[in-house]
Amino acid sequence: MSKTSLFKTIMNSAFVHVGFAFLAMGSWAVFANRAHPMPEPLIAGLVQGTLSGTITLVMKKALEALSKKFFAKQMIKGALFLPPLIVCSVSLLVLVCAHLAAGTPEVAATIALPFSVAFSYACLYDYNLWHAQREAK
Repeated sequence: MSKTSLFKTIMNSAFVHVGFAFLAMGSWAVFANRAHPMPEPLIAGLVQGTLSGTITLVMKKALEALSKKFFAKQMIKGALFLPPLIVCSVSLLVLVCAHLAAGTPEVAATIALPFSVAFSYACLYDYNLWHAQREAK
């Protein structure tokens, strides 16, 4: 296996994406809650890391399914903005509820970065899906 194909295999791995999301966003949550006594920052990091990994795994498939459904119903303009709006609304609700349930002290600071990244990804990925489906028609 060449170095290029090994790199592509690694970069296309769901495990790598989930692991990176867990580490990056879990670390952010620990940082965002650093002013509070342990174990609060650690718990926030574990909760956020787990949620970010799960959201990463589910978001792509959900966007694809919703976009396909809106195109099938001839809602071409709706397919541009509704899938990321729906997916991100559910994501935000899950993030807020999970952190409130876990007792995260700095909920807004904890979810600000992960939600921003997820929202940006959802919008860009959905635009790519929309553009590809429009070109195919």
